[in-house]
Amino acid sequence: MEWNFKNGIPIYQQIVDEMTMRIASGSYAPGAKLPSVRDLAMDAGVNPNTMQRALAELERRGLVFSERTSGRFVTKEVAVLRKLHEELARVYFDEFAAKLMKIGMSATEISESIGKWISELPAQKAAE
Repeated sequence: MEWNFKNGIPIYQQIVDEMTMRIASGSYAPGAKLPSVRDLAMDAGVNPNTMQRALAELERRGLVFSERTSGRFVTKEVAVLRKLHEELARVYFDEFAAKLMKIGMSATEISESIGKWISELPAQKAAE
């Protein structure tokens, strides 16, 4: 998987954000063993200490856990993953709504438009 880092944001925070998205999207499945710190660092092109810091933050957030001699794994806890999806959805919705309000749409117009857009999604995409 490709890593694209931006200037102005700490690298470890960008790693946390990217790993969070990979966990939320299922790229790293619940219960899956993560590559080693060294392998992840090499893949991302960062210092292993930077990757270790990011993984420690993911562990603090409950998204990954360590097994002493086996490595790190993605959480299997459905409640944690559901909360992650809700938090990410809220962030994206807030950004989306703010942009729509910036162009002059009211909350009612946004709500009506969202209902319309959802009904226009292909049935398969809406079910996902």
